[in-house]
Amino acid sequence: MVVTLEESSSQAVKAQLKLRELILAGALPAGARIAELTLVDLLGVSRTPIRAALIRLEQEGLLEALPHGGYAVRTFSEAEVSDAIELRGTVEGLAARLAAERGVDPEVMRRAQTCLDEIDAVLTDAALSDRTFSAYVLMNHQFHTLLGAMSGSRVLVREIERVASQPFASPSGFVGVQFNSPQSRDMLIMAQHQHREVLKAIALREGARAESLMREHSRLAQTNLKAAIRSPQAVPVPGVQLIRKSG
Repeated sequence: MVVTLEESSSQAVKAQLKLRELILAGALPAGARIAELTLVDLLGVSRTPIRAALIRLEQEGLLEALPHGGYAVRTFSEAEVSDAIELRGTVEGLAARLAAERGVDPEVMRRAQTCLDEIDAVLTDAALSDRTFSAYVLMNHQFHTLLGAMSGSRVLVREIERVASQPFASPSGFVGVQFNSPQSRDMLIMAQHQHREVLKAIALREGARAESLMREHSRLAQTNLKAAIRSPQAVPVPGVQLIRKSG
């Protein structure tokens, strides 16, 4: 049977997604060498797409190449995760400033406003269910994606995508902490207020304020990182077992 290039690429993506899921679920222990043949049996695909998946996960930062060949699941210091979140806040802050200074396409601004209206609708519930939480994560991701587009810079869009793909650095990387805590709705309402203020600053062409607000926004994730490190069993953050507590 001949496998086309398109089919091989599709199998590699599927293997990548499944491997990432296994890593974040703790099914593949940190530090242990990952055997390709074991993954062939586990995932039911050939070695070629598995090799491609391993390379991609190394690029994402979840795996590290071993000196004598092969890969192992990485662990991360609390400082590394904190730095990645800080970097995202910095890059998104720059995107917000450029959006304010350069002006935003009215259609993109309308889509961002609609996105925040949908988040408002989700947060009207007195308590978050699995359904409303999933809806929040989807809309939150969409808003941050639109923020990058507002900058009008392809370079910044690529950089935001790159940093957000790093383990635990995405905009919704630690919202599970908020979902699981008694103050969950209040925390998300605070984040939503910051979203609104950023859009307002962009519309008013207040570049410095827009940038400052986005950097402040990332500090919520820093707070939630610390909560996840303190209580890893109580916090449903995928892969939190890979983070080493500082000190």
